[in-house]
Amino acid sequence: MALTKLRQEIDAAVQRPVFDLSREELVQEALRNGEGILAANGALRVATGKRTGRSPKDKFFVDDETTHDELCWENNQPCSPETFERLYRKMLAYAADHKMYVTDVYAGADARYRLPVHFVNELAWHQLFIRNLFISDEAVPMDAEGFTVMCMPGVYADAEQDGVHSEMFVIINLKEKVVLIGGGQYAGEMKKGIFTVMNYLLPKQDVFSMHCSANVGEKGDTALFFGLSGTGKTTLSADGTRALVGDDEHGWSKDGVFNIEGGCYAKCIHLSEYTEPQIFRAIKENTVLENVILDENGQPDYDDIALTENTRAAYPLHYIDNALLPSVAAHPKTIVFLTADAFGVLPPVAKLSTEQAMYHYLSGYTSKVAGTEDGIVEPQATFSIGFGEPFLPLPPLTYAKMLGERINEYGASVYLVNTGWSAGPYGKGHRIRLQYTRRLVNAVLDGELDNVQWESFPVFGFQIPTSCPDVPADILNPRNTWEDKAAYDEQLHRLAALFGKNVAKFHGLITDDILSAGPKA
Repeated sequence: MALTKLRQEIDAAVQRPVFDLSREELVQEALRNGEGILAANGALRVATGKRTGRSPKDKFFVDDETTHDELCWENNQPCSPETFERLYRKMLAYAADHKMYVTDVYAGADARYRLPVHFVNELAWHQLFIRNLFISDEAVPMDAEGFTVMCMPGVYADAEQDGVHSEMFVIINLKEKVVLIGGGQYAGEMKKGIFTVMNYLLPKQDVFSMHCSANVGEKGDTALFFGLSGTGKTTLSADGTRALVGDDEHGWSKDGVFNIEGGCYAKCIHLSEYTEPQIFRAIKENTVLENVILDENGQPDYDDIALTENTRAAYPLHYIDNALLPSVAAHPKTIVFLTADAFGVLPPVAKLSTEQAMYHYLSGYTSKVAGTEDGIVEPQATFSIGFGEPFLPLPPLTYAKMLGERINEYGASVYLVNTGWSAGPYGKGHRIRLQYTRRLVNAVLDGELDNVQWESFPVFGFQIPTSCPDVPADILNPRNTWEDKAAYDEQLHRLAALFGKNVAKFHGLITDDILSAGPKA
């Protein structure tokens, strides 16, 4: 199988390649290069500089004959083939003068749908991140047809001349099968760049690609957890009583669910061994610890947000004691949509009909709170289609339709779980206790709620339980937790109106039964 022309050019341009180093060797390379330091727990601690999170405004698709009529340009930014070519040539020239770390990995645990990815990295710790986050324990044939990712933080764009928005750029060329990443060190751009590619490729193979975590119970029952960053996706799926399939990205084929990755990229803010033991213990030798502050003894201080609240740890899946390897599971029995509602009005758990599931998938609701971004002084609703809109290149209804078909075909039950605020909005109320959320999720998964009484939740119309073992009954209906009931009702209708405003863009595109499954403001 012949490699693409650009892949051949890239390999020829790299004059000082370092191939396929082990995790241990990459740690030593990073230390010699001054890229990071060792934490007391053995992890490699690095800082990403100016960029401590993804830069969605700097991500582009090449707009050409392959993509022009196929991608959803309402959700994705186009750039010209000329812009890609200029930055591609810059990177080739840079690669010729600098040492590059090169390796081949897979995305996709199911061999029928996996994608070979050829990574060319300027930084050794980026290469360690790749070995941790993707499937790297199986040799990839040298001539395997796949995608190539060039990640060189030392290559900066000239926004005006190159036709981009800043010195940072992520450009995905689906025709040439190349991803360019430059001008920033945040490693999550590589992970999400390939996830975006898989979200383009998998639906073409009748595989529903999902921004979700997944685990499996002792009886083989699979559960999916959809949710945006900060909603508890990684935390709730890392359960000592259930095998972890993966924490972030999955495909759902006609045969079941499979992990797209080979590792985890967990948030570290306020991490403790008591609340999240599996994640805490996974941060050890060869783990990448991103933007975490170390104390004078080299111990990570997970409460220190001096650099960012978006502190992260990247480790291979087998660092989780009960990881499922290979990461392939049966069709899900339960689907959980996670939201962190800072308005304080949504219940901690609710059961959805298929139509409501479609509605809430298209809504993808969570909320931002004061202090997370400049200018935010009160809760702001955030809607992200599929709980991952920045990574969906095709029209959103492509994915929503696949979800609805699979729910109906395989009989999965769908729940909305709120990990946000109770007894008031952010700033007045308090975050729902993790122990209660875990108990409710386990009750859903184990069937404990099948025999309890349910009631209709006002405005939103879904069903909520009136009781759950080991959970105070009053928190199950959030109105009970507010002292000012009128203020609660006003806030509930306010959030419902925001849902309606957001979903208005789908009028005429989705059926009335789905539109009518939303809240009535």
